[in-house]
Amino acid sequence: MSGSYIVAGARTPIGKMSGALSDFSAADLGGFAIAEALRRAGVQPDEVEHVIVGQVLMAGQGQVPARQAAVKAGIP
Repeated sequence: MSGSYIVAGARTPIGKMSGALSDFSAADLGGFAIAEALRRAGVQPDEVEHVIVGQVLMAGQGQVPARQAAVKAGIP
């Protein structure tokens, strides 16, 4: 890798406990945000080499939530 670039950003929506977003996992929500950031930047998923995700609570989310979210966003 010759350089790192931040080309766009997006965040997950904020919902209430047991609200409309409660059926989505953290990886699902992260995937939505990643897909939107790619759309805003005009970047294709296969052009992405690495994904870094910040998450407050990881307990119960499975292993490597950033990778799970990247896959859900279509990044190979």
